[in-house]
Amino acid sequence: MSESEINKDKLVADLKAVARDTQELLRATADQAGEKATEVRERLNAVLHSANEACQRLEARATAGVESTDKLVRDHPYESIGVAFGVGVLLGLVLGRR
Repeated sequence: MSESEINKDKLVADLKAVARDTQELLRATADQAGEKATEVRERLNAVLHSANEACQRLEARATAGVESTDKLVRDHPYESIGVAFGVGVLLGLVLGRR
């Protein structure tokens, strides 16, 4: 598993954990009366819904990017090795100057 896949998975897991915690908070405060509490819960629910949609879009885009990169590398293995080597040399030169 590549580092970008690990980072994507961690980000998605973190976003899902925040969403889960927010839902628990909404459930825990459901019995709170008052106009202000109701208003806050409604806004929080809207934000939670928006965050869930953004998480799904992010996950889909990241998966598509990983699949596209994997296909490109598999279709052109030697070119990929050459590009990686070139980037490594450039980074070595830049970091070696410091």
